[in-house]
Formats: sequence, C-alpha cells, structure tokens
Amino acid sequence: MTDRSQTSERPIHSGFDSGPSSEPVTPWTAEQVRALEARHPPLSPWRVVQVQVLVTVLLALAWWLFGTEPARQVRSTLWGAAAVVLPHALMAWGLRRPAVLPAQALLRFLVWELVKVGLALVILVVAAVGWSQDLSWPALLAALVLGLKVHVWALWMFAKPTQPIT
Repeated sequence: MTDRSQTSERPIHSGFDSGPSSEPVTPWTAEQVRALEARHPPLSPWRVVQVQVLVTVLLALAWWLFGTEPARQVRSTLWGAAAVVLPHALMAWGLRRPAVLPAQALLRFLVWELVKVGLALVILVVAAVGWSQDLSWPALLAALVLGLKVHVWALWMFAKPTQPIT
C-alpha cells in the first residue's frame, strides 16, 4: 500500500514558461513610453459625451420625422438620452483631476461610477413613474442603447493610433 502523505517527485508547475526558450522582459525606456503615448493619445470623456448628445439628438430627429407619434417618441428619447448623457457628464466632471496614487484613481473611478449608475436609475424611475402613461418605451430604450453604445464606437473611432506600429 502506498503512503499518500508523501510528496510527489514532480516539481510544482507555476503556470509560467520557465523553459530555455523564455526570454527576460526588458523594461521600456522613457523615449519608448513617450513614443507609445504619442501614437495613442488619451480619449477625452467630454468627446464621448459630445458624441452621445449628437447620436441621441439625431435619434430624436428621426423619431420626429418618421415616428408614428412624434411628440411622444421625441420626449421619450430625451428621457433615455438624459439617463445616459447626464450621468456620464457628471462622471467626466468628477474624474477631471489626475490621481496621485493608483489606489486613489481606482477609488475615485468606483465612486463616480456608483454616482453615475445611481443618477441613471433615478432619471429612469422619474421617467417611468411620472411619465409612464406618456412614454414610448421603444424610443426610450433605443436612446438608452444607442447612447451607451457610443462608448464602444468612440473608443474604436477616436482612439486609433496616429502612426502605424512598427
């Protein structure tokens, strides 16, 4: 009978490639970091807010021109836009100062994200309770979805490298 309390003779695999083909990672120089930052300029959250406003205004215009109940659908679109644009603008304002420590940046981001979600919920509850008889839910949801998807589109569109990576 074997004793299972004895340790195995195989070395414990740490999950990292420690074979002869692995190469040490060399740290970047300050020049390399500056070159990377020049190729990838930071995306301003205010630009995302501007695009959110533009997209939701265009959606409201489309509802006004082609909707079956234009006034109701435009009003609902504006409620959906408010639930996206106002909280995002407030968060952009709250995160305008750079943090000194990484933990401070993370905490600041989490607090403002909580404020953003809370404000969005308040706006949606006010719209649903106060205007529920007069809301066009498809128009409100369309504004919410398009306004939220602007983040993805803006990251793809505005954060492209200015120079090809070599």
